[in-house]
Amino acid sequence: MERPQLIASDVDGTLLGPSESLSARTIATVRRAIEADVPFVLASGRPPRWIAPVAKPLDLTGFAVCANGAVLYDCGREEVVAVHGLLRPELLNDIAHALDKAVPGCRLAAERVSTDADHEMRSFVIEPKYHNPWGDGEGRTAPRAEVLGHPAIKLLVSHVGMSSEEMADAITALFDREVDVTYSSSGGLVELSAHGITKATGLADVAERLGVERERVIAFGDMPNDVEMLRWAGHGVAMENGHPKVQDVADEITGPAGEDGVAQVLERWF
Repeated sequence: MERPQLIASDVDGTLLGPSESLSARTIATVRRAIEADVPFVLASGRPPRWIAPVAKPLDLTGFAVCANGAVLYDCGREEVVAVHGLLRPELLNDIAHALDKAVPGCRLAAERVSTDADHEMRSFVIEPKYHNPWGDGEGRTAPRAEVLGHPAIKLLVSHVGMSSEEMADAITALFDREVDVTYSSSGGLVELSAHGITKATGLADVAERLGVERERVIAFGDMPNDVEMLRWAGHGVAMENGHPKVQDVADEITGPAGEDGVAQVLERWF
């Protein structure tokens, strides 16, 4: 493609390798793109409160697509710009009832959103025995009724005895157009969002705000929650360490995150 006018990248497993830190090469390449007036957008399943540790070393002050497209966040102002596709308590309770039959023993968590990233921690609510594959210790523990009792941008479902792939297959069969099911880890965690809300819709919102045609957008990703974004972008790039579903839809496969795969591609122009 020609030099992109907008760059979007997933974070974990894409920008961040096994060390879970940004390399000097990646930081330098991203900064050169920004200096060339090409916006760089983080597009992640992460909530806004997890964006700053990645955005600040890269000197990002523009938009970030968070929660798989449900939240548009301004990194510079540290505030939520838009929220899309809230899951209402009635739907959350219906989903939970169906999940108990399809995935017995699952545990639930709700990701909510506020306009103040510093206080958003109270909006991640987990039920007892909920397991996070990235490490437990985050979230406010509450009874299931409280977890499901308020609108949420994501419902997270964990199961210590199943892989994310197994869970996604079982859960996807339950729902047609109510919610979309995806995952960004294989460690027994899937994420349910409002139907039609993806990183692609979030990135399309950013592109429209910035006046960039999709053909001039390049996007990087590694897991199934990146599939729609890579399909939407003018040039979709999967990581060598990525999931086969992502590689199947990509226009190109770059090196693994641990070898600066994003930088390897962007250095063609920057």
